[in-house]
Amino acid sequence: MQVSVELTLSPLQDDFEPPIIAFIQKLRSSGFTVLENPLSTQVYGEYDQLMPFLQQAMKEALTDAEHGLFFMKIVKSDRSQYEPHF
Repeated sequence: MQVSVELTLSPLQDDFEPPIIAFIQKLRSSGFTVLENPLSTQVYGEYDQLMPFLQQAMKEALTDAEHGLFFMKIVKSDRSQYEPHF
């Protein structure tokens, strides 16, 4: 089953950029399709491969941050090619 996952990492600390950069770099090197924008990062792939990877990557990001918060949305389908029709 293909899924689209939107993630936002919000480290709750003054020096918030290094944990975000490290997390995005880990996503980029994963081999999954990754799209970024200023507010979130989207990752696309097969559910059974993507979710264990994200579980470990998110655990590492939270371990490395002083305090942190993740927002996650999951859609059942690969929406990486989505283009608005209006």
